[in-house]
Amino acid sequence: MAAEAGVLLREQPDSATAIAMRTLEPRRHIRLRVFWLLLAIGVIVPVTLRWAGYLLVAADRLPAHVDAAVILQGSTEGEKVRVAGAMNLLHQGIVQHILVSIPPRLFWDEPALPVARAYLEQHYGAEDAQRVYFCEVGQSVNSTEGEALSLESCIREHGWKSIAVVTSNYHSRRAGMLWRRMSRRQNSAARVWIDGVPDPEFQPENWWHKRLYAKTWFFEFTKLMWEAFP
Repeated sequence: MAAEAGVLLREQPDSATAIAMRTLEPRRHIRLRVFWLLLAIGVIVPVTLRWAGYLLVAADRLPAHVDAAVILQGSTEGEKVRVAGAMNLLHQGIVQHILVSIPPRLFWDEPALPVARAYLEQHYGAEDAQRVYFCEVGQSVNSTEGEALSLESCIREHGWKSIAVVTSNYHSRRAGMLWRRMSRRQNSAARVWIDGVPDPEFQPENWWHKRLYAKTWFFEFTKLMWEAFP
C-alpha cells in the first residue's frame, strides 16, 4: 500500500503539469496568431496608405495631336486648374479647340455662359477665348456618366474624332472608366484620352496627412468602387 501511495504521489505532479501544458497550449497559439495579425497590419496599413492615393489616378499619355480638349465640371478651384490644363494643351498645339461643360445657370441664378466667357477673356485673352466652345449640361445631370452622355452630342456636332478629357487627377481613373463605357454604348466615333491635372483639393502622396485630401480620397474611392462593381 505504501508503495502504491508513493507511486500515486509521484504521478500527481506529472498529471498537474500535463494539465497545465494543455491549458497553456491554446494560449500560445492565440498569442502567435495575434502577433502575426499585428505584423500583417503593421505592413499592410503603411503600404495601403502609401499607394491608395495613386489608385484614383490614371491619366493617359496624350498623342501629339487630338481635335479638342473637353473640360469636365468640378469645384471652383478644380474648375480653374482644369481650364488651365486645357489651355496649356492649346498653347502646346496638342489641341486646336476646347469644349467646356457648363450648367445653364450658376448658383445665384445667373446665366453661366457670359460669366465663363468673361473669365476666359480676362485670364487668357480674347484670341484664346475664341477657340473655346461651351456645352450646356442640364441642372438635372449630377454624375460623371450623365455629363459624358450630355457632352457626347456636342462632340458629335463639332465632328471631332479625338478628344482629351481634362479633369482633376483624383477623378481621372473613374472618368476614364465612365467615358469609355459611354463611348461603347453610344458607338461614339471619337477616341478618348484622359488628362488628369493636379488639383488643390488632392495630393496622392501622403494624402492622409491633410483633412481635405483624405475627404476627397474617401468620397472618390467610394464612387470608384460603386462604378467598378455595379
